[in-house]
Amino acid sequence: MGHPFPIREIARQAGLSEATVDRVLNGRGGVRESTAREVHRAIADLDRQRTQVRLVGRTFMVDIVMQAPERFTSAIRAALEAELPSLHPAVLRSRFHFRETGPVGELVRTLDRIARRGSQGVILKAPDVPEVTAAVGRLEAAGIPVVTLVTDLPASARLAYVGIDDRAAGATAAYLMGQWLGERPGNILTSLSSGFFRNEEEREMGFRSAMRARHPERTLVEIAEGQGLDATQYDLVRAALERDPDIRAVYSIGGGNIATLKAFDDLGRECAVFVAHDLDHDNTRLLRAHRLSAVLHHDLRQDVREACHTVMRAHGALPPAGPSLPSAIQVVTPYNLPPQATAV
Repeated sequence: MGHPFPIREIARQAGLSEATVDRVLNGRGGVRESTAREVHRAIADLDRQRTQVRLVGRTFMVDIVMQAPERFTSAIRAALEAELPSLHPAVLRSRFHFRETGPVGELVRTLDRIARRGSQGVILKAPDVPEVTAAVGRLEAAGIPVVTLVTDLPASARLAYVGIDDRAAGATAAYLMGQWLGERPGNILTSLSSGFFRNEEEREMGFRSAMRARHPERTLVEIAEGQGLDATQYDLVRAALERDPDIRAVYSIGGGNIATLKAFDDLGRECAVFVAHDLDHDNTRLLRAHRLSAVLHHDLRQDVREACHTVMRAHGALPPAGPSLPSAIQVVTPYNLPPQATAV
């Protein structure tokens, strides 16, 4: 395939040897199909980061490792690549390691490969489990700073966490839910993608605590482990609705909102209030169609910029700064969509 990049740059982007990249580009065989895909993906990443490749300055190669639905990782990729030019004169290049779900062992192996290969930093969204905490410790021991993004690993050796105060976000959702439901009867469905993500657990605790204090008469019905994926989410929501005819509202902590609404529609049920998180493509469309009441959002570009700055500070490229404050929580309704969202 034609491209303007030296083999050395492609190899660095892909985390492979130059010989392997050369075999793929020249069709010499002896390379796994998955490896060939990594080479072509690296070229695509370089093409998107072309401006950064041409800049002259101190270069930082950062690995972005995330377990999340594709709609969210796409938003992260777009936010990061939009921020890259603002980091000039430093040059930040990124390698992406995204997966929607899978055994935790695969995620740990990815982190261990990065520790062996080397990196200037890792920006990580991962379940809060002992195996991942241990892998972060190995990265730190290898001199690779780790910044957790969106969801934290507080018991790990990570350098910093960048994201919102999730308990405050959950309490905000409870406040909105109580105001909008008013005196109408009905139970509330709370939906988590997984109980192993610290941010979702914190949101659920904030929501439950505020509802208990302000609206103790409301029953909360919890579902989990849909992984934010539409196929599994639909089945979980439909089963919950069939079991409980009094569910009238949803607090979606982990996503899969198209599937959730489809389950309501297929059973002829009304969802009177629906509060969700993150202004991704799906939620933007649903909000614009008035299928969601509100989305609790935070500026992903600001978050990834702060994560990158934290990595750069770890290498002495920026002056020290105090602990980063939690990201601002924005309440977005169909009537105050930001300009970039209305263009989606």
